[in-house]
Amino acid sequence: MHTEQRSGMDWVIAWSLNNRLVTLFVALGVLAGGGYVAFTMPVDVFPDLTAPTVTVLTEAHGMAAEEVERLVTLPIETVVNGSAGVRRVRSSSSQGISIVWVEFDWGTDIYRARQVVGEKLQFVAEQLPEDVPPPVLAPITSIMGEIMLIGLVSETVSEIDVRTAADWTVRKRLLAIPGVSQVVPIGGQVRQYQVLLDPARMVALAVSLADVLRAAEESNAVASGGVYLSNGQEVLIRGLGRARSSDDIAQTVVTLRGGVPVRIGDVAHVAIGPKPRIGTGSVNTDAAV
Repeated sequence: MHTEQRSGMDWVIAWSLNNRLVTLFVALGVLAGGGYVAFTMPVDVFPDLTAPTVTVLTEAHGMAAEEVERLVTLPIETVVNGSAGVRRVRSSSSQGISIVWVEFDWGTDIYRARQVVGEKLQFVAEQLPEDVPPPVLAPITSIMGEIMLIGLVSETVSEIDVRTAADWTVRKRLLAIPGVSQVVPIGGQVRQYQVLLDPARMVALAVSLADVLRAAEESNAVASGGVYLSNGQEVLIRGLGRARSSDDIAQTVVTLRGGVPVRIGDVAHVAIGPKPRIGTGSVNTDAAV
């Protein structure tokens, strides 16, 4: 056995010595090809080491972690398990939110994976509690992604206005930048319309809390009244009832008493105020967004 291997090597060495020019050109060709491949090979300093993963987020306001796991997380896990290409399903249930990670086989196209999960989620909506909104897919991210923190601080503008600017101006402009996956404002005070009821006036006018809630929900809408034909043209008829200020909400009619309309402003004070705060943000110990 060793004799056969040695004789074979002797033949290669002898052939190379007898054909020096050919051997030299072959060696140079291999060297040039290796050098070209080495210099043109794509290099990633931080390669993505995670399998294609789709994240499913579901908000469940007012639910404890046990209820979220049993009523929200478990149905989602059940429906996505067994999908084509799924290798593992992980989840995290906490107060008010459910997060499910669906991992696919290596090499699976992330957009196809999101399509598979999105189709499966259509069957779980009817299994969730009525007050739980439909699950949503989180943006495509990676553990190798970078997180940048930006602070907004003002000495002259209120925290409500700073947070409003962050939500409706800064966030939208940052999301328009290529490569930005998600922007999450934290801190400040979220602007909201508040209807502060007066129990004494409600009793005097025989108005219940359900009446005020129904009037507030039904008033902030746009209704269609069909079309009006004029000189061969169709003119769209609309009822513009969307509230644009606190005065619009205060003028909303709740009910009639003796033919006189009772408005929300008659039984409550409508104002713009901050949403109940959960957590905060700061920059150099100063309140910030």
